[in-house]
Amino acid sequence: MPASDNFQTLTTFIQVLELNRSHLEIMRNHLLSLGENDRWLRYGIHATDLFINSYVDSFNFSRDCFLGVIDSSLRIIGLAHLAYGQGLHGQEHSAEFGVSVSDHGRGFGVGTALFKRSAMHARNTNISVLYVHCLSNNSAMMHIARKAGMSVEYSFGEADAYLRLQPGNSQSILVEAIQDQSAIIDYSIKKGFKMAFSITN
Repeated sequence: MPASDNFQTLTTFIQVLELNRSHLEIMRNHLLSLGENDRWLRYGIHATDLFINSYVDSFNFSRDCFLGVIDSSLRIIGLAHLAYGQGLHGQEHSAEFGVSVSDHGRGFGVGTALFKRSAMHARNTNISVLYVHCLSNNSAMMHIARKAGMSVEYSFGEADAYLRLQPGNSQSILVEAIQDQSAIIDYSIKKGFKMAFSITN
């Protein structure tokens, strides 16, 4: 697992918002909107609506981190789940990264932006290893993993990828704070425009 410090800055204009319980229903709507193949790639099983609803209901906002890319209609087009304590067995300071991107959000670097932002948050919260588990034919996730310089191991149609993170420092904490504020402002503007449009129509 090579050391990497590639994620100090987010070199994209894509705004990544840290989500909270108030965003729960748009998170649910995003996941329920995924097609059968996307659900298979995200969860490794044929995930029913019942499964997804149960998964969303289990979200622990006080433990895990959820990040989203939100369009002008306030729909989530990309959702990342950074699960603490769900990473490498026997390693306390590891976290697992999971991501899904809507059809209309692909081709713009949404998945990569979510990964970079997740890696930034992980290192700033004392996570030393970021872990991904997915099907080996998940080409989008494998592309993100290779681009990030992750070590990838394949076994029985599945893949495990690992990225060792640099410790957080004052610079990475400041960068994350600036990104947080930028994303909050962006979301507030979109929300304001949507409310104004609803009133005028």
